Amino acid sequence: MHAALETLLQNIAPLSSSEMTEILGAFQSSRLKKGDYFLQSGEVNQQLGFIVKGLVRYYVFKNEEEATFEFTPEGEFIGDYQSFSKQVPSLQNIQAIEECELLVIDFASVQHIYNHTIHGNLIGRTIIEHRFDVMVNQLLSIYMHNEQERYQRFVKQYSYINQRIPQYLVASYVGVKPQSLSRIRKRTTL
Repeated sequence: MHAALETLLQNIAPLSSSEMTEILGAFQSSRLKKGDYFLQSGEVNQQLGFIVKGLVRYYVFKNEEEATFEFTPEGEFIGDYQSFSKQVPSLQNIQAIEECELLVIDFASVQHIYNHTIHGNLIGRTIIEHRFDVMVNQLLSIYMHNEQERYQRFVKQYSYINQRIPQYLVASYVGVKPQSLSRIRKRTTL
């Protein structure tokens, strides 16, 4: 179960076997059923997760409706990093779209890795930088692209997983009602 995480970590930093063992040992196996939450708004994000298998979505409530702003598949980390690092309540919801197998790590273990391993800070910074890039690109898309462009961006960005995402969630991501998404899809040629 740790093989994908081990590969990711080795791609970030040249870890010794003892360092790898210490880092991997800090992660615990966890599962989410389809529809379960990794995090709900109002909660403090107590753990970060690495998705071994499955798919989650991030969403917030906007005008009392769910507004999906990201999908994250296997091979990626999940969490609300602001809530996690500052230990404050989250505004985000992270929900399983499929059954998920995760490796999770708590706040104290992350701090231990930062303070007691040679490459812990580099790994943490690299993962956070990747998550920051994803979030900034999503934010810019909301402000810079119309619904048609957001749909085209969705198709390009999530081409490898878009068949796994229900259309009502694609509509939520694009920022339209499902009926409007059908019209956008008919007009779009990629």
